[in-house]
Order: sequence, then structure tokens, then C-alpha cells
Amino acid sequence: MSRERRLGMVSRDDPLSVARQCKLLGVCRRAVYRPAKSVRECDLALMRRMDELHTDRPIYGSRQMVAALQLEGVRTGRKRVRRLMRIMELVAVAPKPATSLAAPSHAVFPYLLRGMAITEPNLVWCADITYIPMRGGFMYLVAVMDWATRFVLSWRLSNCMDVRFCLDALDEALHGGVAPRILNTDQGAQFTGAGFTDAVQAAGARVSMDGMGRWRDNVVIERLWRSLKCEAVYLHDLSDGLAAHKVIGAWMRFYNEERPHSALGGRTPRMAYEGRPLPLVRAA
Repeated sequence: MSRERRLGMVSRDDPLSVARQCKLLGVCRRAVYRPAKSVRECDLALMRRMDELHTDRPIYGSRQMVAALQLEGVRTGRKRVRRLMRIMELVAVAPKPATSLAAPSHAVFPYLLRGMAITEPNLVWCADITYIPMRGGFMYLVAVMDWATRFVLSWRLSNCMDVRFCLDALDEALHGGVAPRILNTDQGAQFTGAGFTDAVQAAGARVSMDGMGRWRDNVVIERLWRSLKCEAVYLHDLSDGLAAHKVIGAWMRFYNEERPHSALGGRTPRMAYEGRPLPLVRAA
């Protein structure tokens, strides 16, 4: 887990003191009070291209990312690429030790979906976070999705990796009074913290977490991110958070309400979630 991500988890409203939080997260207390350095325009442009490459080729680690960029005529080195990948939370999908680590004080739950037939709504939900590139900066997007029907129950944008926006998305997903039997996430600190896991369990759901380095354990939401970025995010010059919210909101509505899904027999995610069949086609 990157230093920037751990710093974003420190909250002055937490019952624990800032000093204690910093000690548990392994970050310097001075960094909490020091203004964050702005990201250079040249780095932002490179980060956007790296995100496009990662979406298309998630197997690329820092070495292959550098090689791919150099083939495009971009002069950069591995040290810079590795630093930007840490900021963006990009990790190659190849299995490896020590990826998607929880904070040292957080519990990690077992993966409960292996060999499980997920064939009905609200049996399993999944949640994940992705990086959203914008002009002059970037934001993070979290979504909660029903596994069987691919229906996006809720989503939130944030300019930092604080757990609050994940809890807000979970609260909205649970607002209808329906909870899943299982909610699956990766082992990121936002999801392994007691604030998130307690909220899941209080709703009556069991907590499941991906195995270390196993991106396929949460594959349905990884495919959602690929579709969102290729069909919306990369097609727009997102100037700020308001523009990003508008574009992402419009695409999410299209995805849930209008976009036929091949895995659902041509139905939209909302039709599948609500148990509605395809309409009868009448002869002309």
C-alpha cells in the first residue's frame, strides 16, 4: 500500500490520536500536516496514458510499462513510472507476494466465493476502487455491484483514499433495506478497516476478501472499470470533479438501464436485478 494512500487514511476525527494513527500506519506525523505536493502537468499526462495501458494490458508491471511507453516515443525511466504507479494504485495482475496489503492493525477475511454458484440477485455484492484521470489532477471512484446481475447499486467519487466515501457508497447500496449474504472486496485498507467490515456485518452480510494478488477473485467489477474507462472516461477531457461526476453518472445510468449485457442474455443489469425477462418481439 502506497505512502499516499496511508496518509489519506489518517483522520483528525478518529478516536485515536493522529500520532497513534501514524504509528499504526507507518507514516511520519509531520507528513499529515505538510501540504501535499501538486502533481506536475507532465506527470498527469503520463499517468493518464499509463492508466490507459493498464486498462488494456493489466499484466504490465513497471518494467513492461516503461518498455511500452518507450515504444511510443515517451522518454521516461522505471523509477518515475514506479512512483506514479504507486500514486495511482496500479498493480500488475500477475500473482506476487505483498500486494493490496491491509493496514497492519486491520483484519483480513477469507475468500468465500471459491466454487460458489452465484446465480441470483443479492447473494453476493462486490466493491472496488479505481483511479480516474482528469485535467490537472485525478480522483478515485468506488462502486458497489451485485455480482450475479452486474447491477451497480451505488458509486462515489473522492479526491482522496479515505474510507468515508466507501462507507457512503455502502450506505446508499443498503438504503433499500436489502443486504447481500456476502460482500467481496480486495484487501485494500479502506475495506479491511473495522469501520467498513463492521458496517457490512451489521447489515447481516458476511465479509469476503480476494486472495493475495488474485485479481480474478473480483473480476466482474474489474470488467466494469474497463468498460467505464473505454466507453466514457477516456473519451472526455474531464476538467474537474463536477465534470467527472456528470460523465460517470450518465454512463452508470446507461450501463444499468440501457446497455444489453451478453452475460445476462441480452437483458440490462436492472432488468436482471429486478427479475424482468426480455420483452416479446412482435413480427412486423
